Amino acid sequence: MSETTFPDRLCVNPKSPYYDEAVLSRGVGIRFNGAEKTNVEEYCISEGWIRVTVGKTVDRHGDPMTVKLKGTVEPYHQPAFGKSGTQS
Repeated sequence: MSETTFPDRLCVNPKSPYYDEAVLSRGVGIRFNGAEKTNVEEYCISEGWIRVTVGKTVDRHGDPMTVKLKGTVEPYHQPAFGKSGTQS
């Protein structure tokens, strides 16, 4: 996988088979129907959906409750993710 490509499906939950720490460590942002989303738990580009968290509600396993939304999914790298903007 090159620096600019993303997996078709990615999840932030380590229990998921679609979890990829290497990709997440570079910083991934999601534009959904043209709007930037910050609460995305999982996405699928080919099927055109994202799962977003619903408030602070959790299920019986302690995982956040999610809702599946369908639309255009555009992942991108967040350039300043994990890096400080000032240097000494």
